[in-house]
Amino acid sequence: MQLHVLNHPLVDHKMTVLRDKNTPSNIFRELVSELVILEAYEATRNLDVVDREIETPIAPMVGKHLASPRPMVVPVLRAGLGMLDGMTKLLPTAEVGFLGMKRDESTLDIITYANRLPEDLTGRQCFLLDPMLATGGTLVAATHYLAERGAKDITAINIIAAPEGLKKLEEAIDPSIDFKVVVCAVDEKLNDQAYIVPGLGDAGDRLYGLID
Repeated sequence: MQLHVLNHPLVDHKMTVLRDKNTPSNIFRELVSELVILEAYEATRNLDVVDREIETPIAPMVGKHLASPRPMVVPVLRAGLGMLDGMTKLLPTAEVGFLGMKRDESTLDIITYANRLPEDLTGRQCFLLDPMLATGGTLVAATHYLAERGAKDITAINIIAAPEGLKKLEEAIDPSIDFKVVVCAVDEKLNDQAYIVPGLGDAGDRLYGLID
């Protein structure tokens, strides 16, 4: 597993505002989008490209073009949807799939409740979007879900990670998968309710409000 933690003053500033409990949902959503754009720049550094002959207004040249098949962006519902806009701004030609996974708050088991993905992901570079990497269980399940369909390499883009979640990934992700993680921050720990400390609370609730 490769881990990349963004180190930039703009990221630090935006993260501070994002974490503040007094930041309203509209600002929270905008900050998530901005942070994902910065993360996506690093996450897409190794995208497959091919040569393409073009003519500029001055002369012919050989440039680079994204290879086929197109990258696949997969937000994990529901909080991952808040990251989709930022990702597709930087990578507008990507295809988008959806994966619904949630953690049972009593057992901490991962439940899959929705899937809108191609059956065959052979050779695809995939990007999993989920703001919080807490216990790591959802991300492990989602990664193996894509790999079973043939994804050749998978990058997780998270806003915040807990050390326990990163350890879980190291131990549980199949080593044959080319797996990378890009985060804005690695926090202190998980609390007894498996929330990241200091974290930012429930990302889904802060993006979209509480659901009774």
